[in-house]
Amino acid sequence: MSTAAVSTPSGAVPGIGEVFGFAQQEIRHAASELWPHTEVHVDEHVPSVTGYVQRIRVDDRPLYAKHSFLGVSLVSLLRGACGSWEDVRAAQQAYVSQPGALVEREAGQLRLLAEVGRPRVCAVAGVRRGVLFTEPVTGPTLAGLLLDRPQEAADLLGRTFAELRRLHQPPTAQRLGSSGVIGERSIAGTFQRKFNGISGRTYLDRLGAERCEPGQREEVAGVLRQVVARLHRLRATVLPQARQVLAYGDLKPEHVAFPDGTAGRPVFIDPGLLLAGTSVDAAKLISRTVLLLAAARPGPQVGRRAAKGIHGFAESRMRGLSTKSRRGWLREVPALWLMDSVNILTTYLSAPAALPLPGQGTALIGRAVELSRMADRISTELADCSDSRKVWEHAVAEAQAVMS
Repeated sequence: MSTAAVSTPSGAVPGIGEVFGFAQQEIRHAASELWPHTEVHVDEHVPSVTGYVQRIRVDDRPLYAKHSFLGVSLVSLLRGACGSWEDVRAAQQAYVSQPGALVEREAGQLRLLAEVGRPRVCAVAGVRRGVLFTEPVTGPTLAGLLLDRPQEAADLLGRTFAELRRLHQPPTAQRLGSSGVIGERSIAGTFQRKFNGISGRTYLDRLGAERCEPGQREEVAGVLRQVVARLHRLRATVLPQARQVLAYGDLKPEHVAFPDGTAGRPVFIDPGLLLAGTSVDAAKLISRTVLLLAAARPGPQVGRRAAKGIHGFAESRMRGLSTKSRRGWLREVPALWLMDSVNILTTYLSAPAALPLPGQGTALIGRAVELSRMADRISTELADCSDSRKVWEHAVAEAQAVMS
């Protein structure tokens, strides 16, 4: 199913009130079924563009509840990609009753990772009616640490990535099995799905319709059309076809916490395990670090230190690689980085005005012009320049500018 296509006539798309109301109701029912004879208290909604997330308390036990509609993003759902609200309700009932629903796979991944022991992950409290309940994780997040201690960025990124070493071994992929992966969250797959064919061109044309001023919207859409065209060509020539290990997939600084302080091992939330190369995790970690600081705008000194940390992290990842493998890594990772950044930026830009966005999403919309121009310059060099080291250094310099 294309997340870009709009398949229902005007006025027939699901309304945010009925979508959110249904999710809240399902969360209450699921909690009551899992923990009968308890009091379920619904706390604040956690803005997200992917699923409906709510903090709840079962008696005095705090939990996170995540409800997923048909395994697609809320943006796609509210834009009509799954039909009218009546269509969605009927399809959702069938979807949650079948094995392999998104939250069932995510719960299975969390349980597998808990058995493996690395990386540490949040605990599953229960799954019911398309709702995943997890235990909260306390402590500073990698996102907060990168903002507070940018001089330690290389070490923080490297330590986080090192926690995935066991996950990146082939035997772990065999334990999960192909039916347990969440391939729909892959960077390249999401990019291809969003920007493929006529629906992809229509999607780009409508970017920012409810989120941007007209002049900003026209520039962003125009620049991103060129970026997407280049990345489509790079996808065919730069990205390797071999998929040998499990990547964490949804590796974001906000999804990594240090409950025992920075001296202890981190805990990861929201996995999206998929069969891919380890460069997928490196690219997403870099992409989301750049977006984190671009949204926060912490100033030139922090931006410079963070960029130095990203460069140091990349150098540590390439240590021991052959000259040929280094060249390949230095082209593959920036291509995936740009694909991921374009994926998330366009999701925010295409979100209906009624959908509450996380604070970072709103901030990134405000910086859409600068981020689009950054992607334009980096993708142009990736497409035109054969000197991968030069391209990488320029890409980090572009990131530093937008993070400052």
